[in-house]
Amino acid sequence: MKNKENNRFNRFIRGFIIISSLLLAGADMPMFSQQVTSPPIIPVGLDAYRSWEQWPVQRIGARAYMRSTYDRSGGNESADASHFLYMGDEDHNYTLDIAGKGYLYFVRTNHWHGSPWHYIVDGNSYLIKETATDHPVKATERFDKTTFLPEASFPEPLAYTWSTTKGADLMWVPIGFEKSFQLAYSRTRYGTGYYIYHQYANEEYLSHPIRAWQMNQVPDPEVVRLLDKAGTDIAPKNCKKKTGTLKLGKEKLEFAHLRSRSSVRAIKFTLPLEKAIDLERIRLQITWDGRSEPSVDAPLCLFFGAGTFYNREQKEYLVKAFPVNIRFDYARKKVELACYYPMPFFRSAKFELAGITPSDTKIEYELRYEPYTLAPNQSSYFHATYKDFPVPEAGKDLVLLDTKGIEGAAGWSGNFVGTTFIFTHNGVLGTLEGDPRFFFDDSRTPQAQGTGSEEWGGGGDYWGGRNMTLPFAGHPCGIPDRKKATDEKDLIHSAYRFLLADLMPFGNRAVICLEHGAENLSYEHYETVTYWYGLPAPSLVLTDELNIGDEADERKHAYTSPQASRVETILSRYELGIDRFPTRIWGGVDTTKVKGFQAGKEIYPAHLEKGRHTQGSSEFTVKLRPDNYGVLLRRTLDYSFPNQKAEIYVADDRGGEWNYAGIWYLAGSNTCIYSDPRGELDKRFYRVQTSNRRFRDDEFLLPARLTQGKERIKVRVKFVPVERELYPGMPFPKENAWSELRYKVYSYILPELQ
Repeated sequence: MKNKENNRFNRFIRGFIIISSLLLAGADMPMFSQQVTSPPIIPVGLDAYRSWEQWPVQRIGARAYMRSTYDRSGGNESADASHFLYMGDEDHNYTLDIAGKGYLYFVRTNHWHGSPWHYIVDGNSYLIKETATDHPVKATERFDKTTFLPEASFPEPLAYTWSTTKGADLMWVPIGFEKSFQLAYSRTRYGTGYYIYHQYANEEYLSHPIRAWQMNQVPDPEVVRLLDKAGTDIAPKNCKKKTGTLKLGKEKLEFAHLRSRSSVRAIKFTLPLEKAIDLERIRLQITWDGRSEPSVDAPLCLFFGAGTFYNREQKEYLVKAFPVNIRFDYARKKVELACYYPMPFFRSAKFELAGITPSDTKIEYELRYEPYTLAPNQSSYFHATYKDFPVPEAGKDLVLLDTKGIEGAAGWSGNFVGTTFIFTHNGVLGTLEGDPRFFFDDSRTPQAQGTGSEEWGGGGDYWGGRNMTLPFAGHPCGIPDRKKATDEKDLIHSAYRFLLADLMPFGNRAVICLEHGAENLSYEHYETVTYWYGLPAPSLVLTDELNIGDEADERKHAYTSPQASRVETILSRYELGIDRFPTRIWGGVDTTKVKGFQAGKEIYPAHLEKGRHTQGSSEFTVKLRPDNYGVLLRRTLDYSFPNQKAEIYVADDRGGEWNYAGIWYLAGSNTCIYSDPRGELDKRFYRVQTSNRRFRDDEFLLPARLTQGKERIKVRVKFVPVERELYPGMPFPKENAWSELRYKVYSYILPELQ
């Protein structure tokens, strides 16, 4: 009954958006005069799958975070496993602790390690297992197929275990929480994991209210059936279509030019099988609305999800993902490529193939597109950004995407939705120890920090070198043993990761980074495509900044904190990679081949920050945009103070009552516990680790009901003590307090296109 009610509500919302957009915009008005004055509805929970055509929609007031068990020193201890925030009883070892309201959209662990897992939703604890849990010592010998338990709550393709993924347990079932969520491992052996969750400023702009998940909930069969269609043609059929045959006789060919406001729903090519490998490096280019540069510019193989079209095992599907696929039709001697990412535009769309070696070869194409009704400032353009890293630079992350300045625009708002990446051309898998790190809207702390490249690609232990392809993650090509390669293409390994419910919104800038190797010291040749939706206008603008410890700035913002410490000067670092180049390199890397390597050289030097800490309350006044749809507060803090928690209140700057906004909470500290016992069933041990990275940026969302229409507000931060031990009998090394070094204030607005 609840599913039916949700479906009715979603249909109503979608209809309301379409009708409102048409009334406010007008189908024949000039492109950017069709802007509307209210944010679009954000599909949440299972609606994010049902409404996948809304991939391009702006998520005003939504934030995504990816937490993990990464090595806090910037290295790769235990393959970034078994670093715990804190520990309770023997079977409660915490890796994630969130306050507020939101959705957990993704959980990844290495094999069954950590199971049974405690999902603690609003204080209610649910025990999640997988079938290898009771026989973990030789699980890979005992089981050909494992599942999550309860299986009905975690069905494929919303959840997969290591027997399918070749090394990881993956869970995409949305877990709603209204007050808090915690994730605890029962066992600490190889306790690796990363987790993606969303929080929101304004519940009234969500497709339905957030409700706390319960164990007996079963995902809507409609969603399961939809994701089961990965690899098939999932786009609408009853829409306009352009088809044709192209003779590849020129270095560059324009094969379509659409001139009516639309959304492209399918791009398909059919290649002759015997020519497929020769054609894999042709570049697909798409230019939206006459922009100065193509927004899509990528080699065919990588754009459609693989590092090469070489199909060693002659499988039907090289890539069988939800948004893209590569299918081999051996009966017809054809290779079929398809992309179903929705791609809206508002005036024109030009489609070209470039980098062609002229020949008599012919390929077929198909474009399907339909009318698009959302206003431009509620939507965004699809992008696929290609980068080539033939010689990665030592000590520096690969920057797969930095939206600043792309296509001549300083600010972009939109959604990061995936990557395809070649991580070796030589069959060298050790480079997979590199972590993904994603920075949004100029944060100096990554909102997303992972545990390794193959984990990001849905695998574990390098997928055992084997191949797999799932709707949202895969390792489609590459031979397990490089010594058995019979073709140089055997040595190309690539992976993909696509984001839908777990996509990552940004308001003015996205910087998508990936380590090359455990310490950014691999010299393997990387090639990457980053998929993202972006509009060349910000939805998040900096409107104020308060530097704590600067007396003039404190006076300017009417800062008061009666119980605060004196101004403290701290010499430390943010959490990034290793501080210095090592004298000896993990894995026997030949340092003569590593660009920029200097043994012992400092990479991330420490710097000074000023601020205060308090066990009382702080108040200050900040400026906003009156036309805001909520506010993002970002705080720079000293993370050596553990488990920082505060109640946040907002008042009019001229006086009036204080209105409660929520709990601002950051679990853990720069001190964590490492526990990776040798035996599967061995008890945990306690190795306390304190990193030299004390600086961190953290965020809190203020709802529009407290901020809209106001040029200034007063903010009160009231410290809430958290009585928690690092592990039983061991207190955290530092007292519990609220640290504030700097506050930045960002107003959410509707993008303003020029």
